[in-house]
Amino acid sequence: MSDETERKVLIGTSIDLTARLNRHQAQLRMGSHPNRMLQRDWNEHGQEAFAFEILDTLTPSDRPDDDPSGDLEVLEALWREKLMPFEDAGYNDRPK
Repeated sequence: MSDETERKVLIGTSIDLTARLNRHQAQLRMGSHPNRMLQRDWNEHGQEAFAFEILDTLTPSDRPDDDPSGDLEVLEALWREKLMPFEDAGYNDRPK
């Protein structure tokens, strides 16, 4: 594997992280992931070349009606700004 592929990242968020990771892995194994560049690299380098990591978590609110979506968007934007996972450095689309 090239050094370029080793440094590539995909930043995303989810309220149900386990389900999101399972969906990504299933799509990649079936060859149907919507991110074509990620799928291409997965096919070329194999599952063992990839790591799925949790970069950050939100502390759950005590309020049962709280929707963390806005906080997750902010957290994702902060990590995208920090890691710049665009073009050759990652699999995210650059924000418009």
